[in-house]
Amino acid sequence: MKAVGAVAAALLVAETLILLAGVISRYVFDNPLTWSDELASVLFSWLAMLGAVLALHRGEHMRLTALVNRLPQRWRVWLETLGALVVCVFVALVIVPAAQHTIEQMDITTPALQIPDGLRVAALPVGAVLMLIAALARMASHSSRAQLTGGVAIVAVLAALLWLTRPELLAIGNFNLIVFFVVLVGACVAGGIPIAFAFGTATLSYIALMTQAPLGIVVSRMDEGMSNMILLAVPLFVLLGALIELSGLARTLIDFMASLLGHVRGGLQYVLLGAMFLVSGISGSKAADMAAVAPALFPEMQKRGSKPEELVALLASTGAMTETIPPSLVLITIGAVCSVSISALFIGGLLPAVIATLAIAFVCWRRARQQPSIDAKRAPLKTIARTFVAALPALALPMLIRAAVIDGAATATEVSTLGVAYTVVVALIMHLCGRRIDLKRVYPMLVDAATLSGAILLIIGLATAMAWALTQSGFSATLVGAMQHIPGGAQGFLLITIVTFAILGSVLEGIPAIVLFGPLLFPVARALGINDVHYAMVVILAMGMGLFAPPMGVGFYAACAIGKVSPDRVVARVWSYMAALAIALLIIAFVPWLSTGFLPLS
Repeated sequence: MKAVGAVAAALLVAETLILLAGVISRYVFDNPLTWSDELASVLFSWLAMLGAVLALHRGEHMRLTALVNRLPQRWRVWLETLGALVVCVFVALVIVPAAQHTIEQMDITTPALQIPDGLRVAALPVGAVLMLIAALARMASHSSRAQLTGGVAIVAVLAALLWLTRPELLAIGNFNLIVFFVVLVGACVAGGIPIAFAFGTATLSYIALMTQAPLGIVVSRMDEGMSNMILLAVPLFVLLGALIELSGLARTLIDFMASLLGHVRGGLQYVLLGAMFLVSGISGSKAADMAAVAPALFPEMQKRGSKPEELVALLASTGAMTETIPPSLVLITIGAVCSVSISALFIGGLLPAVIATLAIAFVCWRRARQQPSIDAKRAPLKTIARTFVAALPALALPMLIRAAVIDGAATATEVSTLGVAYTVVVALIMHLCGRRIDLKRVYPMLVDAATLSGAILLIIGLATAMAWALTQSGFSATLVGAMQHIPGGAQGFLLITIVTFAILGSVLEGIPAIVLFGPLLFPVARALGINDVHYAMVVILAMGMGLFAPPMGVGFYAACAIGKVSPDRVVARVWSYMAALAIALLIIAFVPWLSTGFLPLS
C-alpha cells in the first residue's frame, strides 16, 4: 500500500503538469498539444482506481456511521467484518469481467498517442485485485475467526435467499427494484458499508438475478462514469484545497476578516461565515472548507465567550450552503452527468450562496444581540492594512478561478491547474520570504488528495452503473411520467424536488445522489420549463440541508467531529439555522432570476 500511495501521488503530480503544459502551450504559444488530454485520460483512470484502493485500505470511503457508532464495540467490529466481506465478494466478482473488458479495449487505438485503450482500462482489474487485498488485510487485522465465520455464514444465507426467491422476484416486475435498490442498499448503508460498494453490490445482484445482461456491464458502466474528463477537475481541486491549507493562504484570509469584524459583538461568527464563503470558492470540498476554517477560528471565538456547541451548529449550517459556490465538486459533477454548462453553473451559483449566507447572518445577528458586550478593541488601521496586504494573494485566487471560467479562457479542469500553479508559486515566494512551510507535509498531502479523489470517483463510477440498471428496468420512464403529473406544475415539482433531495442528501451525500437521480430528473425539469441552472441550485441547496441536518445528516456529524463536540449538544442549536436556510431555499426556488439573472443570453 505504500507503493500504491507513491504511485498515486506521482500520478496526481503528473496530471497537474500535463494539463498545465497543455494550457500554456495553447494559450501562450498558440500551439495546442494534441496528446495532452489523451495522456491525462489514461493516467486519470489509474489515479482514480489507485485512490479508491488507498481509501479502502485507510477506511476513508464515504459511508454512514451514525447508526453503527451507537452500537456496542463488539457489534461495531462484527459489522466491520461483514462490510469487508461484502467488499471482498463484490470486487472478486468484478475482477474477471474487468479483465475481459481490458482485453476487448486492447483492439481500440487512441487517435493521438496511437496506444491501445486497454492500457487505460487495465486500471480496473488491477484496482479490483488491490482492493481485494486491502479488504482481506483489514479483516485479518480487525476480525476474529468467530466474527469472520459468522460474517461468511450471513453473506451466504442472504445470497442463497435471493437466489431461491428469484422466481418470485421476477414475477413482481419492477417492484423487485425495492428489494435491491431500497432494502439491500439501505441495509448496506445503514450497516456502515461504504456507499460505493453498497451501490455496486445491489447493482451486481440485480443484474445477475433479474436480467440476462452480462456482469461485464457493471464494469463498462463504471468505466464510463469514472473516465469523463470533466471529472479530472475533482482530484485537481482537492489538491488545490490541500495546498491552500498547507500554504497558509486560508489563515491569511481569516486574519484579515477578523481584523475587520473581531471587535463587533458576534463579529467572529460573521468572520466564520465569510471565511467559509471565500474558502469554499477555493477548495471545492466541504470537508476541506470546515477543516481549514474551524481550527483557526474556534479557539479565539471560545475565548470571547462563544459556546463550542453554538460554533459547531454555525459551522454545519455554513457547510450546508457552500456547495453552490464555484468551483464546487457537486457543480462539476452536475455539469458532467446532467449535460449542463459548468461555466453557467459557476455563474449561477454565486447569488444563491449570497442569499443563503445572508439568511444565516440574520440568525447570527439575532443571537449576538442576546450576548453581553465584548471587551475586544477595534483593530487599528495599520493592522487592517497589514492583514489585507497579507491576504491579497488568497483574495486574488478565487477571482482568478472564476474569471478564467466565466470568460471562457479555460475549462473547469484546466482552471484547477492554473489555481494549483498559482498557489505553488505564492507558497514558494512566502517560503523564501520567511514564512516557512513544512515541506514534509507535501507528500502526505498528495496521498490524501489522491485518496479522497478515489473515494469520490468510485462512487460516481458505481452510481453510474446503478443508474444504468434503473434506467434499463423502465423505472426512469415511470418516474418521469409520475413527476410530470405532479399537481402544481413547475412549482409543485420544485417542492417535491426539495423534499426528495433533502432526504437523499441526508443518506447519500451530494455526488452519489446527483449521479443516480440527476440524469432522471433534469429532463423532467426541462420539460416543465425550469432552467437547468435554476434547478441545479435548488437541488444542491436541498441536498446540503439534508446532509447537515440531524439526526441523519452525515455532514452534521463531520462538523461535530471537526469541532470536537458531542452531536447531542449541537442538535438543539442547529435548527434555527436550518430554518433560515429553508426560507432562503424557498426564495431561491420561486425566484428563478436569483440563479439565472447573470447568465449570458443564448
